[in-house]
Amino acid sequence: QVQLVESGGGSVQAGGSLRLSCAYHHDYSSDYMGWFRQAPGQEREGVASIARAGNTGYKHSVSSRFTISRDNAENTLFLQMHYLEPEHTAMYYCAAGSLRPWRAFISLDQTDYNMWGQGTKVTVSS
Repeated sequence: QVQLVESGGGSVQAGGSLRLSCAYHHDYSSDYMGWFRQAPGQEREGVASIARAGNTGYKHSVSSRFTISRDNAENTLFLQMHYLEPEHTAMYYCAAGSLRPWRAFISLDQTDYNMWGQGTKVTVSS
């Protein structure tokens, strides 16, 4: 069974940093991957994406704060978050996609992804 398992969530004060990890139990090195989040009462939204070719894309509001990366040798996806604010409080989900063929493909649209983790909660306090 294909699995994605997130970790690294927790509570942090505003201005702090946190790094989320996503371990893949199967080989996702040929897939594009992403991080999504869902705040209370809000729809799930894309935060960051990384392509098979290694190029990345971000939601504009987090582009100067968050960095997505992957370590294929360790089968792990990361989201490094700096200068966190209370508005970043949400469940964060790791996702992988094999629906699109292009090596440079990145997406913040959840419909482009077909494999999902269970989420890890991030709480940012003032």
